[in-house]
Amino acid sequence: QVQLVESGGGLVQAGGSLTLSCAASGRTFSRSTMGWFRQAPGKEREFVAAIRWSGGNTYLADSVKGRFTISRDNAKNAVYLQMISLKPEDTAVYYCAADRSYYSLQDPVNIGSYDYWGQGTQVTVSS
Repeated sequence: QVQLVESGGGLVQAGGSLTLSCAASGRTFSRSTMGWFRQAPGKEREFVAAIRWSGGNTYLADSVKGRFTISRDNAKNAVYLQMISLKPEDTAVYYCAADRSYYSLQDPVNIGSYDYWGQGTQVTVSS
């Protein structure tokens, strides 16, 4: 059974930092695109960041460029989201996602490109 488990969320003041982790189990994702999405109350789930299998190609939403960094460790079957200079508008539940396909070039920004999802971790940024 495939599982994605996020961790690292919490409460932080504006300007602070957090690093989210996503540990995958049940199969390897070393040849798959993985991503992070977030959903704030009353809003749709939105793309945050994605990374291809090699780690050489990353994608970031305009709203987080320069502040967030996505990385992965294929040996650990894990993906990370480092967040700095956090803003109150970053408050949301953050979800890890993974594409079931190998070496797929599906649009990494598209929520429909992902087949597996974690349960989410809450990030709250206070002003």
